[in-house]
Amino acid sequence: MFERDDQLAELTRLFSECGAGKGGVALVEGPFTCGRSELLRIVADRVRGQGAQALTANCSRAEQTLPLGAVIQLLHSADLAPDALTELIRLTDEATVAWTAAGAPTATFPLDVVLVFQCLSRAVLELAASTPVLIGIDDLGHADPLSLGWLLHLIRRIGSARVLVVLTDEQDPRPPQPPWRAELLGQPHFRRLTVAPLSGAGVVDLLAQRMDRRTAVELTPSFRAATGGNPLLLRALVGDHLQFGEATAAGYGLALLSCLHRGSPDLLPVARAIAVLGDGASAAELGQLTGIDQTRVQRAIREMAAAGLIDGGTLRHPVARAAVFDDMTAAQRAELRLCAAKVRHDGGAPASVVAKHLVDADEPVDAWAVPVLQEAATQALLAGRPELAVDCLRLAHRSSSGDAVRSVTLARLADAEWQVDPSAATRHLPELVASAHSGRLAWRDLMTLVRQLLWHGRPEEAGTLLTRMRGGDGPQRKLGDIELWLAVSHPGLAHRPNLALSPSGPPDSDVLASTDPQLGSAAMLAGLLSRGGLTEAVDRAEQVLRDIHLGRTTPWADESTMLALLVLVGADQVHRAAAWCEKLLSDNEVDGLPTWRAVLAAVRAEVALRQGELTAAMAHGESALGRLSLKAWGVAVGLPLGAMIMAATCLGQHDRAAALLTHAVPEAMFQSRYGLHYLHARGHHHLATNRYHAALADFLACGELMRTWGLDVAGLVPWRTSAAQAWLELGNRDQARRLLRDQLSRPDSVGVRVRGLSLRLLAAVAPPNRRLQPLTEALELLEASGDRFEQARVLTDLSRGYSLVEDNRRARLLFRRALHVAKICEAAPLVQELLSVSADGERMTTGAAPTEGIVSLTESQRRVAALAVMGYTNREIAIKLYITASTVEQHLTRVYRKLDIKHRKDLPVDLWDATRTG
Repeated sequence: MFERDDQLAELTRLFSECGAGKGGVALVEGPFTCGRSELLRIVADRVRGQGAQALTANCSRAEQTLPLGAVIQLLHSADLAPDALTELIRLTDEATVAWTAAGAPTATFPLDVVLVFQCLSRAVLELAASTPVLIGIDDLGHADPLSLGWLLHLIRRIGSARVLVVLTDEQDPRPPQPPWRAELLGQPHFRRLTVAPLSGAGVVDLLAQRMDRRTAVELTPSFRAATGGNPLLLRALVGDHLQFGEATAAGYGLALLSCLHRGSPDLLPVARAIAVLGDGASAAELGQLTGIDQTRVQRAIREMAAAGLIDGGTLRHPVARAAVFDDMTAAQRAELRLCAAKVRHDGGAPASVVAKHLVDADEPVDAWAVPVLQEAATQALLAGRPELAVDCLRLAHRSSSGDAVRSVTLARLADAEWQVDPSAATRHLPELVASAHSGRLAWRDLMTLVRQLLWHGRPEEAGTLLTRMRGGDGPQRKLGDIELWLAVSHPGLAHRPNLALSPSGPPDSDVLASTDPQLGSAAMLAGLLSRGGLTEAVDRAEQVLRDIHLGRTTPWADESTMLALLVLVGADQVHRAAAWCEKLLSDNEVDGLPTWRAVLAAVRAEVALRQGELTAAMAHGESALGRLSLKAWGVAVGLPLGAMIMAATCLGQHDRAAALLTHAVPEAMFQSRYGLHYLHARGHHHLATNRYHAALADFLACGELMRTWGLDVAGLVPWRTSAAQAWLELGNRDQARRLLRDQLSRPDSVGVRVRGLSLRLLAAVAPPNRRLQPLTEALELLEASGDRFEQARVLTDLSRGYSLVEDNRRARLLFRRALHVAKICEAAPLVQELLSVSADGERMTTGAAPTEGIVSLTESQRRVAALAVMGYTNREIAIKLYITASTVEQHLTRVYRKLDIKHRKDLPVDLWDATRTG
């Protein structure tokens, strides 16, 4: 016993006075399960240990209707002769009969009953004449009326007898006790003692029994918060902690249920209502949920709060809430949750709160609840909780009546499921297509349905639906956005005449009500992309990315984001694209949007590939495929797979690339832009494994598709440079030269990366003495683009070029730079190629670069120069060193002067070892 010393001392004193012929009555009050019974048991054991008589009885709700049930327990616990006990029991039977015959009155007992009371009291007083007697009755509130009547009869007669009556009861008694208690309180020899949940110090003492005191002190705040100081809960929680490290249903949860079942009958239903309604439930709401009047609800709340079971009207621990739920049947839980939803709705609670109860019930709902579920789904999507939106819409769809309402709800459900797992939405497509042809879907839902059909490789159904939409009575202007998007994503289905429509023109009011703004953004970017206007599209793309949080939950948000990022990539703004990817991926609001994160990871893989970060590209691609299954990716799987195949090929992991190519992909993928990424990557795998004709076929297939579609944009897929490389491997230099010159003459070749790739290959078909100029320009372009892998390839070619013109010093420097950058990229085939060069190449690896002038550089200049040698652009150096690009340029100018060089490519490779940065 903890914090019960004062009560024990008082009871011990009263019993001592009792032994001296001074009878008394003590009432120990306090919340249930807080030690009243234990205190009475200890006192009774001490009395028996002193050789005195201890008559005890434990009252219970189940025996409350048993006449003289408590008295009979007292008699059986007394040290009486068998004959005397038998006679007294016979008297109790007579009293029961007389009381029942009189109609079981509680105010005035019949004479026959009073006579029995006298006989029973006389027996106790005669027993006390030989030894002090303790009469202990636990849980007095559950005593039967006859036992209470006899107890008062005895208490009136023990003033000078050696009898101490110790009773335990709650502080907040329930009828019919108050009149009885009022008379008890008026007795001159009455004492009242109270017990309460343990204080912080008491909790420390209890915990210190089972663990070291320092740990007990550390755990006390959390243990007291979880139990309110209730000793029964505390002991259960300590046991759970020592065995499992946390509260469990079998320990703490069961102890809580024991407390509730031992309290008043109202406790359990009120606790269940609290568990369902949660924080802030009023007594009136709890009463509506339980069918118990408000006064009794308030009494039950006080009772549980006093016992430490609730705090502020809420169960103290999640395990407590779970235990209360598990104590109900599934039918009881569902009924209670449905009732809670109605109570909350009638009370004006937000739709999300009401919907949570409806979803948890998982039962068909009434008509009033369907709009609530739909509103809650919208709120859940805005909060980045698509799973909850899916649950709400599934239930709304099950409960909807009427084909039109069901169709609209199903369309919204498919949209929500798309954000969690696009493959989950496929099962709804047949019904949605039927609804579309029946005219039950709004225009916005029709356009979203077209995209879902195309994503899942069902172009025939999408084409049929598009034909119906194009021939409909609605304004053709509505089709402008979808046609522009189709021209880039699924060009074979685009209706070219409609492409003249501008998505940014002034639409009519009908269009405003039905067009998704994110579809408008996707259409705008698609239009710029299809026209090859990547440079002018950069600012528009970044504006879309800045505003994406405003419409992230729309069905077209991921598509507009993907297109915006690909525009940046195609326009050689890979560093900006990478920064946007990281910013969007780090947004906590997208944690619950698997499709969104998967799309971002796939684009991030493509970005890393364009930066020459091959291992990172593989990792991001794996992340994309890990978040969505191959089936869920549909035709879009070409984007992450393409990036991974290309990265594996550049890394020299040809077996891995071949394994990726064994994945089954939808045939319809090759009718979409995603197929271009896949074909291009597959071609490079064939090229790296010496299957040059197969590689050329894939590259030319890319070109044929892009020309046919009117989407011949090198920033998207540079098929001409890749095909030229295949022709070179096949020994057809004329075909290679023709393709490269064709590429360089195109308007989209203003892109620095594509021009750099073209110039590198064009140098390969030029005479040795004319290779250095295009390679030098290619290196500058590729440094500006940020593609380190392609930089390494150009550096390799430049090294060979200078070796051919017998400028061995520059050849050595470029060779070492190429090797260093190739190692950074982890491009094993390129590293191996560099390490297995000809005899001239071997001499290049052993030569030492001059270090004159390096010692004269300042620390800042050495840092800048070292990063420049490693291939970083001025912008990258500025970001890494937290300085401006102008400062970088000034440092490099001074470095060139001190080292007596003119260009970045002439920087001594020894600078890599001169300082360690980045």
